[in-house]
Amino acid sequence: MTNFRTFTELVLERTEARSAADAFIFLPDDARGSVPQHLTFAGLDQEARRIASWLQARGAANRQVLLLHPAGLDFIKAFTACLYAGAVAVPGPLPTEQGQHFSRVSGILRDAEACAVLTDSAHAPEISAWLAAEGFTDVPCLATDDPAQGAADAWHAPALTPDSRAFLQYTSGSTSDPKGVVVSHRNLLANEAAIQRSIGTSAETVCGGWLPFYHDMGLIGHILHPLYLGIPAVLMAPFTFLKRPVRWLKMVGDYGVTTGGGPNFAYDLCVRRVTDAQLETLDLSTWTTACNGAEPVRAETVRAFTERFAPAGFRPEAFFPCYGMAETTLLVSGIPRTAGPRVLDVDAAALERGELADPRADRPTRSLVSSGIVRDFEVRVVDPETRTERPVGHVGEIWLKGDSVASGYWKRPQTNKEIFDAAIRDATGAGDDGGGWLRTGDMGVLQDGQLYVTGRLKELVILAGRNLYPQDVERAVQSVDPAFGSGAGAVFAVETDREHLVAIQEVRPGSVATDLRTLASGVQSFISKEFSIPAGNILLVRPGTVRRTTSGKIQRTLMRKLFLAGGITALHEVLEPAVRELVASADAGAATGAHPAALSPESVV
Repeated sequence: MTNFRTFTELVLERTEARSAADAFIFLPDDARGSVPQHLTFAGLDQEARRIASWLQARGAANRQVLLLHPAGLDFIKAFTACLYAGAVAVPGPLPTEQGQHFSRVSGILRDAEACAVLTDSAHAPEISAWLAAEGFTDVPCLATDDPAQGAADAWHAPALTPDSRAFLQYTSGSTSDPKGVVVSHRNLLANEAAIQRSIGTSAETVCGGWLPFYHDMGLIGHILHPLYLGIPAVLMAPFTFLKRPVRWLKMVGDYGVTTGGGPNFAYDLCVRRVTDAQLETLDLSTWTTACNGAEPVRAETVRAFTERFAPAGFRPEAFFPCYGMAETTLLVSGIPRTAGPRVLDVDAAALERGELADPRADRPTRSLVSSGIVRDFEVRVVDPETRTERPVGHVGEIWLKGDSVASGYWKRPQTNKEIFDAAIRDATGAGDDGGGWLRTGDMGVLQDGQLYVTGRLKELVILAGRNLYPQDVERAVQSVDPAFGSGAGAVFAVETDREHLVAIQEVRPGSVATDLRTLASGVQSFISKEFSIPAGNILLVRPGTVRRTTSGKIQRTLMRKLFLAGGITALHEVLEPAVRELVASADAGAATGAHPAALSPESVV
């Protein structure tokens, strides 16, 4: 679609061509009686030039700049200003919105070697104090909404190439070890083109969403893709959606949104929280592409959302299951437009052995939702141990090549060699194909040209030689009783002299028809029957205990750390003696300072 060498060149052209039109409309939380905020393409251009001039005057070209804004138009102006200045934007979560204070962004600030921090007037004093306390006295903080800072006419176009860094996208990880994906202008342009081809967006598209602006799906899908096309986008804060999910759906009808989406849990939340009275006020007939990605797509969710919102004009073929990650800029695959979700029912036992097989009568079945067709990448399914290619219909790790694949993580040469330059061995194991493959860490299978993502490699639960996917067990737990909220559980394994399954599940005590002891016993019995494994460790916890990223992913690794450190307070728990002893010993070690990192919060990206 474009002949631009950099994304900066593209945005400059779009802002000139669409000058008077709305680029972004932000919907503040209506609890304050706020009205929609409009930003035209011309307004964005002027503000970006002003802020960029401030950055250029401080030598920020080709250097990293940390962005710490609340959801809103100021973030978009600041990010665009970094593009205009030739600086490398580093979007981060505003500490005061995450309940983690500055632990997360301190790690990002150090790793990225940021030369400046951009925020707004409301948060600048606190962020300036944090920088001083951390010893970053040479890192200035700018309140980008102060019109006295910078001058648009002092800006000059930066010297950039397709391989210049556009931004760093920090991925989920511990606060002490953040990893920034280096996204070049070439990567960004390639992936925006891939998104357009896959979704079928055009000049008639209207984007809309609520995902965090520092998250890859929120940034690239809901902010940069509209800029790429020169079309309007309607946005709201994640908190606004989480507090009242109906506002997202109402936005679709009010503004004629055609494209936008979120993780699977968002659709579940709408099914549970939107009332019949609210449903009658909705019009979802314009929604042609409801993207569902960032976590495993559940067939139950697809069916439930489609049935629930059909009266509001939502069509089954509007669902767009997709797959992507920060390391590939964003999108890897998606269902062909208007094709609708494709669900594949398979034999559960065969899937645990890494194979696809037709379901058998009276035997457990798993339903896989296709993530669509891989168009703009080379894809292979590889045995993660032998690094040899797996045949079609067999599960392995997904490996990728393509113009959207980033060059690696910022200043991680050894990790980059392992993750971004992997080599597939030949059948004899004597040679390889020369490398250059991205190891995604995701397990999946190709069948009939479709990619089915089955789970994360590092989260596989291996019991008695069987590969169990935690989301399958979590789903089974949540089917036991209506008191269990969908998606509010975490399953993982811990090791003593053998592997033990642990299931943590949120429950609202007031909604339980029986007692918690009986409920836990029911979970144990059902897991044993469904998966033929012992389920001796069940923790029923209060809502909000199970940690998620802001994109909706269950943080199983963090939950395992918290569990082993004695950091989970249960309403009722059943633990095997060996596991109880393991937790007690780890808890004692933490109390003496032996495990100070055990309770470190994970990333919220």
